[in-house]
Amino acid sequence: MIGGPDTLAVWRFETPDTAERVLPRLEQLAREGDLAVEDAALVVWPPRHRKPRPRELGTLDGPGQLWSGFWGVLLALIFLTPIAGPRFGAAAGAVAGTLADFGVADDFVKRVRDAATPGTSALFVLGSRSCPDRIGAALDGVPAMLLRADLSDEQTCHLRDALGDESVHGLG
Repeated sequence: MIGGPDTLAVWRFETPDTAERVLPRLEQLAREGDLAVEDAALVVWPPRHRKPRPRELGTLDGPGQLWSGFWGVLLALIFLTPIAGPRFGAAAGAVAGTLADFGVADDFVKRVRDAATPGTSALFVLGSRSCPDRIGAALDGVPAMLLRADLSDEQTCHLRDALGDESVHGLG
């Protein structure tokens, strides 16, 4: 995000429908200009399902600023690596290793993987460092676990380059 480092924040909720229930509150804040989200995704993991169902949310009030595949790549690394087996795991492990170079530490990926499990939901948000505080205030009274990775300006640029943020290259 121009003007400061980005934070990748994940709110994990106890039920598969909580993330979708709180979403309208956050979308309203974004429409009113009280919440600046660069890009977001929602993950619902119904009980007894093998994998979660992701949905890209953009800025909560419009299209996201990152390449549309950003969330697919990141969420696949988090959720599909343990399911897909050793071959995919080795390839994904190599990519995940490079994510650490961009400030998304392996332990963050593991903590998210351990927290977001069948029967839960999660909201993934890329925004400024103040974004998690604003969302946390909007979620007041809603039980949620916050996991976050703060990225330096340099890490943010590298992450965008690696995951194909075309706006960095003047495309689009």
